[in-house]
Amino acid sequence: MCLIPDKSMLPSRFLFCLIPISVILLIISSVSLLQFADNSFIPKSVFSLILVNNTSVYLTSTNGESKTPISPFESSHEQILKTQKSAWQISNGGLGIGKSSCPEQALLKVYMYDLPPEFHFGLLGWKGSKDETWPSVSNPSQIPSYPGGLNLQHSIEYWLTLDLLSSNSSSINRPCTAVRVLSSSEADVIFVPFFSSLSYNRHSKVKGKEKFSLNRVLQDKLVEFLKGRDEWKQRGGKDHLVVAHHPNSMLDAREKLGSAMFVLADFGRYGAEIANIEKDVIAPYKHMVQTIDAGNSPSFRQRDILVYFQGAIYRKDGGEIRQELYYLLKDEKDVHFTFGSIQANGVRDAGKGMSSSKFCLNIAGDTPSSNRLFDAIARHCVPVIISDEIELPFEDVLDYSEFCVFVHSSDAVKKGYLLNFLRGMKEDQWTKMWERIKVISKHFEYQYPSQTNDAVDMIWQAVSRKVSSIHLKDHRNNRYHRLQLFLKDQSV
Repeated sequence: MCLIPDKSMLPSRFLFCLIPISVILLIISSVSLLQFADNSFIPKSVFSLILVNNTSVYLTSTNGESKTPISPFESSHEQILKTQKSAWQISNGGLGIGKSSCPEQALLKVYMYDLPPEFHFGLLGWKGSKDETWPSVSNPSQIPSYPGGLNLQHSIEYWLTLDLLSSNSSSINRPCTAVRVLSSSEADVIFVPFFSSLSYNRHSKVKGKEKFSLNRVLQDKLVEFLKGRDEWKQRGGKDHLVVAHHPNSMLDAREKLGSAMFVLADFGRYGAEIANIEKDVIAPYKHMVQTIDAGNSPSFRQRDILVYFQGAIYRKDGGEIRQELYYLLKDEKDVHFTFGSIQANGVRDAGKGMSSSKFCLNIAGDTPSSNRLFDAIARHCVPVIISDEIELPFEDVLDYSEFCVFVHSSDAVKKGYLLNFLRGMKEDQWTKMWERIKVISKHFEYQYPSQTNDAVDMIWQAVSRKVSSIHLKDHRNNRYHRLQLFLKDQSV
């Protein structure tokens, strides 16, 4: 309490009391503003973005430690991904998907149909109880495993489904990019959990007295199911996500479901009206070779082979170039260009060969893409892409020219052109690409649980960007829609 015994002392006494009171009020108002960031008119995510996008590029963690500043030498995509991750960590305290704040902070809300197990884990031999649709994902050791061998390279459907299921488990920490919601009205996208690549690989042949293969039967059932759903009718399927990574998967259903968003390996066997880069997502293959640790990656002078290719050489369609290159390069002393398969020790030998090579050829085959590109990245061998029609995963945020060499097919088959070009690349140029590969290789790793900016997380981010473009198109189309409805009502 401030006593004022003498009127002559009023100004000085008044100021003496006013200063501490003002400081206290300022502190209280600052604390209130921080609380509003949680539960009032300033959303927590917006408040976090204000912090992240402040003029200072230093980020403060929840425990008060200073974060590393964003380097001006990082690529733009790295800055974008780091900023998104930091904003999320600040906004929810770094908590995993199972925490209560994550669904509200998610970049993408996904509704997943509860299709019967025959469409997904039942194809892996899983049999739940009578009322079970999904296996428990809390214990990774109890999750049905996906078949090995070449089946595994197209297993994207499996990893995305597991990731959505795990988003409802409080015991699993994973990125807060995509979460499963239980009402389609809350969803940004509707996921169709059909293991279409596995269905093709294992069940595309007619057996016994069957008139149609199981793969065909499942596709027909799926089309009937989707076409009968109100969710499909509402937007004509544009907000549905269908995984068809194997180029031959969904052959019978793709035209009927062409309005949906597909997750594909490339567009090699699709017409532009069915699949295109505007609406669909290109996902990386799951690489077959083991990933090499960045600290153990051989440098330029430790790699004795200049150019490496091992695989099928005689291919149809656009793959004829493999045969031409084989006869051009097979006798060169610093080139490994041979037939190969996954049989015996084929995968292990390929991994060893790639990590002993400076450049690994990724040549068009039956389709524009193959898992060979992602094998090369996993072994930190600079990819040489000779495939004019190839589409690449996440290319809107990844600049492949920073870690890949692109050569036109017409140039590659000119005698001496390819080797002269690669032999002319200096050590420092190659090393710069090699260093970049070691940074971006994490974006092509499939794993469970998923991790920030791994292949699963990057796919969800790509889907989110497609959803945004769909909304933009819808909103533009609706510019005069309400006016037309108004005029129609006026004329009645």
